Amino acid sequence: MKNPSAHTTWAEVTKSQTAERYGIDNMPTPTHKANLVAICQNVFEPCREFVGGPLHISSGYRSRTLNNKTPGASKTSDHLTGNALDLDCDHFGNGTNAELFHFILDNLQFSQLIWEHGNHPWNSKAETPQPAWVHVSFFTDPSKNNGQVLVASRDAAGRTIYRRYVR
Repeated sequence: MKNPSAHTTWAEVTKSQTAERYGIDNMPTPTHKANLVAICQNVFEPCREFVGGPLHISSGYRSRTLNNKTPGASKTSDHLTGNALDLDCDHFGNGTNAELFHFILDNLQFSQLIWEHGNHPWNSKAETPQPAWVHVSFFTDPSKNNGQVLVASRDAAGRTIYRRYVR
């Protein structure tokens, strides 16, 4: 079976330690695979070119069963349909997650872009604001790529909260 894009494999976009731990089948349907091909070709490949080398996918497709076992996962996550990737530059050291976030923001179509945790742009104590990873979702239907940009952080009780990203 052909890979989703030139620099991704099916194993990368479906891999999950949680799925392995619980013995969960995380195989996408043909529709989910088509969505994964679209996001890999339209988002991952331009991002990989931007960073100039390997780029880590920390999360891609999640079956409903896997999503239910994933702590903090949204019940309506775009990962469920193969329309989302979590990307991490830190894994291979090719650029920073902040640079990747801003590249996507300024250059690519997307449905949702999230600065995930890390040091937040509004935190004046952070020398260099840096997300822990970057969440991005993409749909082949351009009307669904509304460009929502958020920042995820935790409240005092440890729950994830989302704020609108402001430059």
